[in-house]
Amino acid sequence: MSATAGPVVPVPAGTRATRSEVTPDPRDARAEKAAQRREAILKAALDEFSDRGFAAARLDDVAKRAGVAKGTIYLYFEDKEALFQELITTMMGPLIADLKALSTQGLPPRAALERLLAVFAREVLGTERRRVLRLVLSDGPRFPRVAEFHYRQVVEPALGAIRSLLARAAARGEVHPRLAEFPQLVIAPGLMAVVWASLFDRFAPLDPETLLRAHLDVLFGSGAERSGAERPGATP
Repeated sequence: MSATAGPVVPVPAGTRATRSEVTPDPRDARAEKAAQRREAILKAALDEFSDRGFAAARLDDVAKRAGVAKGTIYLYFEDKEALFQELITTMMGPLIADLKALSTQGLPPRAALERLLAVFAREVLGTERRRVLRLVLSDGPRFPRVAEFHYRQVVEPALGAIRSLLARAAARGEVHPRLAEFPQLVIAPGLMAVVWASLFDRFAPLDPETLLRAHLDVLFGSGAERSGAERPGATP
Protein backbone atom coordinates (compact mmCIF):
# COMPACT_ATOMS: atom_id res chain seq x y z
CA MET A 1 0.00 0.00 0.00
CA SER A 2 1.49 3.34 -1.00
CA ALA A 3 2.04 6.15 1.49
CA THR A 4 -0.43 8.98 1.44
CA ALA A 5 1.10 12.19 0.08
CA GLY A 6 0.89 15.32 2.22
CA PRO A 7 -1.20 18.27 1.23
CA VAL A 8 -0.03 20.21 -1.75
CA VAL A 9 0.48 23.91 -0.97
CA PRO A 10 -0.02 26.02 -4.07
CA VAL A 11 2.77 28.47 -4.93
CA PRO A 12 1.43 31.90 -5.87
CA ALA A 13 2.21 33.00 -9.39
CA GLY A 14 5.46 34.92 -9.67
CA THR A 15 6.92 33.51 -6.44
CA ARG A 16 8.20 30.14 -7.63
CA ALA A 17 11.83 29.73 -6.57
CA THR A 18 14.34 29.21 -9.33
CA ARG A 19 17.17 26.72 -9.13
CA SER A 20 19.72 29.53 -8.75
CA GLU A 21 17.78 30.89 -5.74
CA VAL A 22 17.67 27.50 -4.04
CA THR A 23 21.22 26.41 -4.84
CA PRO A 24 24.01 29.02 -4.90
CA ASP A 25 25.91 29.06 -8.16
CA PRO A 26 29.33 27.52 -7.43
CA ARG A 27 30.83 29.85 -10.01
CA ASP A 28 29.97 32.83 -7.78
CA ALA A 29 31.73 31.23 -4.82
CA ARG A 30 34.81 30.48 -6.92
CA ALA A 31 34.91 34.01 -8.27
CA GLU A 32 34.63 35.48 -4.78
CA LYS A 33 37.39 33.20 -3.49
CA ALA A 34 39.62 34.14 -6.42
CA ALA A 35 39.03 37.85 -5.77
CA GLN A 36 39.89 37.41 -2.09
CA ARG A 37 43.06 35.51 -2.98
CA ARG A 38 44.07 38.20 -5.46
CA GLU A 39 43.48 40.93 -2.87
CA ALA A 40 45.58 39.01 -0.34
CA ILE A 41 48.43 38.75 -2.84
CA LEU A 42 48.33 42.48 -3.56
CA LYS A 43 48.35 43.36 0.14
CA ALA A 44 51.23 40.94 0.78
CA ALA A 45 53.14 42.43 -2.15
CA LEU A 46 52.75 45.96 -0.81
CA ASP A 47 53.99 44.84 2.61
CA GLU A 48 56.92 42.89 1.19
CA PHE A 49 57.95 45.55 -1.31
CA SER A 50 57.76 48.24 1.39
CA ASP A 51 59.78 46.23 3.91
CA ARG A 52 62.50 44.94 1.59
CA GLY A 53 62.37 47.25 -1.41
CA PHE A 54 61.06 46.16 -4.77
CA ALA A 55 64.46 45.00 -6.04
CA ALA A 56 65.17 42.73 -3.06
CA ALA A 57 61.62 41.41 -2.59
CA ARG A 58 60.98 37.81 -3.65
CA LEU A 59 57.72 36.33 -4.83
CA ASP A 60 58.33 33.36 -2.51
CA ASP A 61 58.05 35.73 0.44
CA VAL A 62 55.02 37.46 -1.04
CA ALA A 63 53.35 34.06 -1.33
CA LYS A 64 54.13 33.24 2.31
CA ARG A 65 52.62 36.52 3.49
CA ALA A 66 49.52 35.89 1.38
CA GLY A 67 49.18 32.29 2.54
CA VAL A 68 49.29 30.86 -0.97
CA ALA A 69 51.70 28.77 -3.02
CA LYS A 70 54.17 30.70 -5.15
CA GLY A 71 52.64 29.20 -8.28
CA THR A 72 49.30 30.75 -7.35
CA ILE A 73 50.74 34.23 -7.89
CA TYR A 74 51.45 33.38 -11.52
CA LEU A 75 47.78 32.58 -12.05
CA TYR A 76 47.11 36.28 -11.54
CA PHE A 77 50.33 38.11 -12.44
CA GLU A 78 52.95 37.41 -15.07
CA ASP A 79 55.91 38.46 -12.93
CA LYS A 80 57.00 40.77 -10.12
CA GLU A 81 56.82 43.89 -12.27
CA ALA A 82 53.28 43.03 -13.38
CA LEU A 83 52.36 42.64 -9.71
CA PHE A 84 53.78 46.08 -8.91
CA GLN A 85 51.94 47.59 -11.87
CA GLU A 86 48.67 46.14 -10.63
CA LEU A 87 49.33 47.67 -7.22
CA ILE A 88 49.62 51.05 -8.94
CA THR A 89 46.42 50.51 -10.94
CA THR A 90 44.39 49.19 -8.01
CA MET A 91 45.45 51.78 -5.46
CA MET A 92 45.88 54.89 -7.58
CA GLY A 93 43.47 54.34 -10.48
CA PRO A 94 40.24 55.32 -8.67
CA LEU A 95 41.80 58.59 -7.48
CA ILE A 96 42.90 59.49 -11.00
CA ALA A 97 39.37 58.84 -12.28
CA ASP A 98 38.02 61.18 -9.59
CA LEU A 99 40.60 63.80 -10.50
CA LYS A 100 39.63 63.74 -14.16
CA ALA A 101 35.98 64.14 -13.21
CA LEU A 102 36.78 66.99 -10.83
CA SER A 103 38.54 68.98 -13.54
CA THR A 104 35.40 68.94 -15.72
CA GLN A 105 32.72 69.72 -13.13
CA GLY A 106 32.69 73.46 -13.73
CA LEU A 107 34.00 74.41 -10.30
CA PRO A 108 36.13 77.56 -10.01
CA PRO A 109 39.78 76.51 -10.62
CA ARG A 110 40.92 77.35 -7.10
CA ALA A 111 38.06 75.38 -5.51
CA ALA A 112 38.76 72.39 -7.76
CA LEU A 113 42.47 72.44 -6.94
CA GLU A 114 41.71 72.74 -3.21
CA ARG A 115 39.58 69.61 -3.42
CA LEU A 116 42.21 67.85 -5.49
CA LEU A 117 45.00 68.54 -3.01
CA ALA A 118 42.80 67.75 -0.02
CA VAL A 119 42.03 64.35 -1.53
CA PHE A 120 45.74 63.82 -2.19
CA ALA A 121 46.55 64.63 1.44
CA ARG A 122 43.84 62.37 2.87
CA GLU A 123 43.69 59.50 0.39
CA VAL A 124 47.36 59.25 -0.60
CA LEU A 125 49.54 60.77 2.11
CA GLY A 126 47.15 59.61 4.83
CA THR A 127 46.72 56.01 3.65
CA GLU A 128 48.70 53.00 2.46
CA ARG A 129 48.85 54.58 -1.00
CA ARG A 130 51.79 56.68 0.15
CA ARG A 131 53.84 53.47 0.25
CA VAL A 132 53.23 52.99 -3.47
CA LEU A 133 54.62 56.47 -4.15
CA ARG A 134 57.64 55.79 -1.95
CA LEU A 135 58.34 52.60 -3.88
CA VAL A 136 58.10 54.36 -7.23
CA LEU A 137 60.42 57.12 -6.01
CA SER A 138 62.99 54.71 -4.58
CA ASP A 139 62.90 51.86 -7.11
CA GLY A 140 61.62 53.53 -10.25
CA PRO A 141 65.08 54.56 -11.50
CA ARG A 142 66.19 50.90 -11.51
CA PHE A 143 62.97 49.64 -13.07
CA PRO A 144 62.16 51.96 -15.98
CA ARG A 145 59.12 49.94 -17.10
CA VAL A 146 57.53 50.41 -13.69
CA ALA A 147 58.37 54.12 -13.73
CA GLU A 148 56.91 54.51 -17.21
CA PHE A 149 53.77 52.62 -16.20
CA HIS A 150 53.29 54.90 -13.21
CA TYR A 151 53.85 57.93 -15.39
CA ARG A 152 51.33 56.84 -18.04
CA GLN A 153 48.67 55.65 -15.61
CA VAL A 154 48.99 58.23 -12.82
CA VAL A 155 51.29 61.19 -13.45
CA GLU A 156 50.35 62.04 -17.03
CA PRO A 157 46.56 62.13 -16.53
CA ALA A 158 46.96 64.00 -13.23
CA LEU A 159 49.12 66.67 -14.87
CA GLY A 160 46.66 66.96 -17.75
CA ALA A 161 43.77 67.65 -15.38
CA ILE A 162 45.81 70.15 -13.35
CA ARG A 163 47.04 71.89 -16.49
CA SER A 164 43.43 72.37 -17.62
CA LEU A 165 42.49 73.94 -14.29
CA LEU A 166 45.53 76.22 -14.31
CA ALA A 167 44.77 77.38 -17.84
CA ARG A 168 41.28 78.38 -16.72
CA ALA A 169 42.72 80.14 -13.67
CA ALA A 170 45.21 82.03 -15.82
CA ALA A 171 42.46 83.11 -18.20
CA ARG A 172 40.57 84.51 -15.20
CA GLY A 173 43.67 86.39 -14.04
CA GLU A 174 43.97 84.31 -10.88
CA VAL A 175 47.47 82.90 -11.46
CA HIS A 176 50.48 83.81 -13.54
CA PRO A 177 50.09 82.47 -17.11
CA ARG A 178 53.44 80.64 -16.93
CA LEU A 179 52.08 78.41 -14.17
CA ALA A 180 49.87 76.56 -16.65
CA GLU A 181 53.05 75.50 -18.47
CA PHE A 182 54.34 73.75 -15.35
CA PRO A 183 51.52 71.88 -13.55
CA GLN A 184 54.26 69.93 -11.76
CA LEU A 185 54.64 72.95 -9.48
CA VAL A 186 51.19 72.30 -8.01
CA ILE A 187 51.96 68.73 -6.92
CA ALA A 188 55.63 69.28 -6.01
CA PRO A 189 54.88 69.89 -2.28
CA GLY A 190 52.92 66.63 -2.21
CA LEU A 191 55.95 64.67 -3.34
CA MET A 192 58.09 66.60 -0.87
CA ALA A 193 55.64 65.58 1.86
CA VAL A 194 56.13 61.90 0.94
CA VAL A 195 59.89 62.27 1.30
CA TRP A 196 59.57 64.35 4.48
CA ALA A 197 57.33 61.77 6.14
CA SER A 198 59.91 59.05 5.43
CA LEU A 199 62.94 60.97 6.67
CA PHE A 200 62.07 63.82 9.01
CA ASP A 201 58.51 63.50 10.29
CA ARG A 202 59.64 62.06 13.62
CA PHE A 203 61.73 65.19 14.21
CA ALA A 204 59.36 67.81 12.82
CA PRO A 205 55.87 66.51 11.98
CA LEU A 206 54.33 68.09 8.93
CA ASP A 207 50.60 68.54 8.29
CA PRO A 208 50.35 67.86 4.53
CA GLU A 209 46.85 69.28 4.08
CA THR A 210 47.82 72.58 5.72
CA LEU A 211 51.01 72.66 3.66
CA LEU A 212 49.13 72.15 0.40
CA ARG A 213 46.56 74.85 1.24
CA ALA A 214 49.39 77.28 2.00
CA HIS A 215 50.95 76.37 -1.33
CA LEU A 216 47.74 77.29 -3.14
CA ASP A 217 47.68 80.60 -1.26
CA VAL A 218 51.12 81.35 -2.68
CA LEU A 219 50.17 80.35 -6.23
CA PHE A 220 46.86 82.17 -6.32
CA GLY A 221 48.06 85.09 -4.23
CA SER A 222 50.55 85.98 -6.94
CA GLY A 223 47.67 86.09 -9.43
CA ALA A 224 45.43 88.21 -7.21
CA GLU A 225 48.17 90.80 -6.69
CA ARG A 226 48.92 91.28 -10.38
CA SER A 227 47.78 94.56 -11.84
CA GLY A 228 45.06 94.69 -14.47
CA ALA A 229 47.58 95.64 -17.15
CA GLU A 230 49.44 92.38 -16.60
CA ARG A 231 46.39 90.16 -17.03
CA PRO A 232 45.81 88.37 -20.32
CA GLY A 233 43.53 90.37 -22.57
CA ALA A 234 43.77 93.50 -20.44
CA THR A 235 44.27 96.81 -22.19
CA PRO A 236 47.44 98.74 -21.32
